[in-house]
Amino acid sequence: MEITANALQSVATGSNVVFTNTAVAGNCSIMYREGSGLVTLRGLTNGQRRARFRISFGGNIGLPTTGTAGAISLAIAINGEPVTTSTMISTPTATG
Repeated sequence: MEITANALQSVATGSNVVFTNTAVAGNCSIMYREGSGLVTLRGLTNGQRRARFRISFGGNIGLPTTGTAGAISLAIAINGEPVTTSTMISTPTATG
Protein backbone atom coordinates (compact mmCIF):
# COMPACT_ATOMS: atom_id res chain seq x y z
CA MET A 1 0.00 0.00 0.00
CA GLU A 2 1.19 3.51 -0.69
CA ILE A 3 -0.48 6.50 0.94
CA THR A 4 0.58 10.11 0.49
CA ALA A 5 -0.13 13.65 1.64
CA ASN A 6 1.06 16.18 -0.90
CA ALA A 7 -0.72 19.30 0.38
CA LEU A 8 0.85 21.52 3.06
CA GLN A 9 -0.20 20.64 6.60
CA SER A 10 0.26 22.28 9.96
CA VAL A 11 0.76 19.45 12.44
CA ALA A 12 0.54 20.10 16.17
CA THR A 13 3.04 18.47 18.52
CA GLY A 14 2.00 14.89 19.24
CA SER A 15 -0.53 14.80 16.37
CA ASN A 16 -0.66 12.61 13.27
CA VAL A 17 0.23 13.62 9.73
CA VAL A 18 -2.98 13.08 7.78
CA PHE A 19 -2.68 11.04 4.58
CA THR A 20 -5.01 12.29 1.86
CA ASN A 21 -4.34 10.06 -1.16
CA THR A 22 -4.11 6.31 -1.64
CA ALA A 23 -1.71 5.86 -4.55
CA VAL A 24 -1.67 2.03 -4.34
CA ALA A 25 -4.44 0.16 -2.52
CA GLY A 26 -3.58 -2.41 0.13
CA ASN A 27 -5.20 -5.70 1.03
CA CYS A 28 -7.28 -6.96 3.95
CA SER A 29 -4.17 -7.01 6.18
CA ILE A 30 -3.92 -3.21 6.02
CA MET A 31 -6.74 -1.17 7.52
CA TYR A 32 -6.75 2.52 6.63
CA ARG A 33 -9.38 5.23 6.20
CA GLU A 34 -8.71 7.97 3.63
CA GLY A 35 -8.08 11.29 5.43
CA SER A 36 -6.68 9.62 8.55
CA GLY A 37 -3.18 9.47 9.96
CA LEU A 38 -3.66 5.97 11.39
CA VAL A 39 -2.92 2.66 9.66
CA THR A 40 -3.56 -0.73 11.28
CA LEU A 41 -1.48 -3.71 10.15
CA ARG A 42 -2.60 -7.21 11.07
CA GLY A 43 -2.23 -10.85 10.16
CA LEU A 44 -4.92 -12.56 8.12
CA THR A 45 -8.09 -13.59 9.94
CA ASN A 46 -7.96 -17.23 8.77
CA GLY A 47 -6.15 -18.32 11.93
CA GLN A 48 -2.75 -17.10 10.75
CA ARG A 49 -2.22 -14.10 13.03
CA ARG A 50 1.41 -13.45 12.16
CA ALA A 51 2.54 -11.11 9.41
CA ARG A 52 5.64 -9.17 8.44
CA PHE A 53 5.50 -5.67 6.99
CA ARG A 54 8.14 -3.27 5.68
CA ILE A 55 7.29 0.36 6.42
CA SER A 56 9.05 3.47 5.16
CA PHE A 57 8.22 7.14 5.23
CA GLY A 58 9.68 10.49 4.33
CA GLY A 59 8.65 14.09 4.49
CA ASN A 60 9.57 17.66 3.66
CA ILE A 61 9.53 19.91 6.72
CA GLY A 62 9.43 23.69 6.61
CA LEU A 63 8.54 26.61 8.85
CA PRO A 64 6.54 29.72 8.03
CA THR A 65 8.47 33.00 8.11
CA THR A 66 7.00 33.68 11.56
CA GLY A 67 8.08 30.26 12.86
CA THR A 68 10.88 29.57 15.30
CA ALA A 69 13.68 27.43 13.88
CA GLY A 70 14.57 24.37 15.90
CA ALA A 71 14.72 20.60 15.66
CA ILE A 72 11.52 18.91 14.50
CA SER A 73 11.06 15.15 14.56
CA LEU A 74 8.69 12.68 12.94
CA ALA A 75 8.45 8.99 13.81
CA ILE A 76 6.33 5.94 13.20
CA ALA A 77 4.31 5.13 16.33
CA ILE A 78 2.80 1.88 17.57
CA ASN A 79 -0.25 2.45 19.76
CA GLY A 80 0.82 6.08 20.23
CA GLU A 81 4.40 5.28 21.27
CA PRO A 82 7.12 6.42 18.82
CA VAL A 83 9.48 3.75 17.50
CA THR A 84 12.83 5.39 18.26
CA THR A 85 14.66 3.73 15.38
CA SER A 86 12.18 5.32 12.94
CA THR A 87 12.69 8.89 14.17
CA MET A 88 13.52 11.47 11.50
CA ILE A 89 14.96 14.75 12.84
CA SER A 90 15.18 17.94 10.78
CA THR A 91 16.21 21.49 11.67
CA PRO A 92 14.59 23.66 8.99
CA THR A 93 14.98 27.38 8.49
CA ALA A 94 12.04 29.73 7.99
CA THR A 95 10.85 29.33 4.38
CA GLY A 96 7.83 31.59 4.01
